[in-house]
Amino acid sequence: MTKPRDGLAPLDPEMFDPVCPSTLVPFRVGDKWAALILRCLQEGPRRFSELKVPLRGVTAKSLSQSLRRLEQDGFVVREEYGGGERRVEYALTPLGRGLLGPLDAACTWTRAHWDELIDAREAGLSRA
Repeated sequence: MTKPRDGLAPLDPEMFDPVCPSTLVPFRVGDKWAALILRCLQEGPRRFSELKVPLRGVTAKSLSQSLRRLEQDGFVVREEYGGGERRVEYALTPLGRGLLGPLDAACTWTRAHWDELIDAREAGLSRA
């Protein structure tokens, strides 16, 4: 596990349960990883390698594409640091931080309707 830096605790590898209902949220910002990335950044800037810890199902390519889209949409800023140890960190912009409240509401709604959403998803899959 990555050691804490700048007062930030490491991201929990179990932050997102593999059966997390995030795919059931009825709207998305960006792509399937975007909301999870926003959650990972809510406490402060993170490096790419830190983001991969709780997002264990994401490929490096998908994570890069998601971060790039979030940056293009103004939700995330990418900061490059030079010097002896070159590094890149990603952080929420004020616009991205503003999405955390609606994201909380969507997560609360999803938890309240979990069983209905699972039933609807299974019914849809059985018709396909």
